[in-house]
Amino acid sequence: MKKEVKMLLEKAIESLILSIELFNRPQEQCRQTGALILLDHSFEMILKAAIVHRNGKIRDKNNKNTIGFDACLRIAVSNGNIKFLTEEQALVAQAINGLRDAAQHYILQISEQQLYVHMQSGVTLFSDILSNVFNIKLSERLPQRVLPIATLAPLDIDALFRFETREIKKLLTPGSRKGQEAYSKIRPLCILDAVISGEKNTQPSDKEIRTIANKLRDGIGWNEIFKGVAGIQLSKEGTGPSISLKIAKKADVEVTLVKDSPNATVVAVKRVNELDYYSLGLKAMTGNIQKRFPYITTKKLLIVINHLHIQDNSEFYKEIRLNSQIHKRYSQNAQNYLLEQIPLLDVEHNWRNL
Repeated sequence: MKKEVKMLLEKAIESLILSIELFNRPQEQCRQTGALILLDHSFEMILKAAIVHRNGKIRDKNNKNTIGFDACLRIAVSNGNIKFLTEEQALVAQAINGLRDAAQHYILQISEQQLYVHMQSGVTLFSDILSNVFNIKLSERLPQRVLPIATLAPLDIDALFRFETREIKKLLTPGSRKGQEAYSKIRPLCILDAVISGEKNTQPSDKEIRTIANKLRDGIGWNEIFKGVAGIQLSKEGTGPSISLKIAKKADVEVTLVKDSPNATVVAVKRVNELDYYSLGLKAMTGNIQKRFPYITTKKLLIVINHLHIQDNSEFYKEIRLNSQIHKRYSQNAQNYLLEQIPLLDVEHNWRNL
């Protein structure tokens, strides 16, 4: 093993051990921030070690500094001679990096369940890289007493986000005066969703957080708000100290490498063509149609839809199953057709007879 690789690997393992130590720490002072920062550092070091080990370069020409986290991740996912990560694995490291950014540069209030997901999936990924690239077992490099332990391990992403958004809605109850606390809990959910969706600017603005808070107040489901996160699930193997936690895509999405762009992350979850085509719910389509025909309510539009047999036309309508729920979706073609037909039907005066 090259000396540079050995030194980078030692730094990576040291940071991982300290991150686990902070996670297990009973004292809360700077615990979450420290654990995320050190876990993120451990990944940058092991990514660079693996790249150099496979004869890649971590320095650009005419630049004294080594390449950054995103550049390392891109090489690990896309360089044919060096590649050692799948797109799903890259999502884990990418999410940790986004949360670290918020923890280091602003305020991050993350629940124990969320922190556990990122810590356990991070340890799993680190172990996989160590084994696949260096043929080293993580257990051989950890002190026997180092053990990540959690009392609030979530079953899956769906359960986690349902729980988180339910708690946030309680804080948003009129008269509770806990709006700021609710906003701080929304922030890590936004960051994870932005990272997974491929948005380079992963830190949400105050306006974006307030918009999401209003959507939650209106009863909009979390999977309609956080569409990137809705495309992934957790894969759990083993029990107790040998637990392995990985992020995996759902059947109706794909994880893709994003083209080298300053406005995008390295990888992103993308909906397959079905959801791209049937992109409108009834409420959204009503809002769009009201821009031309203000008198069209959701009730009136649904009557027109039934009158024109829109839901019998596969070009216009499809019921799509997501997260064990059925979503009724309409295409842009359906909206265009309705815009053409509404004035011909004179809906404003005749809708009761339709």
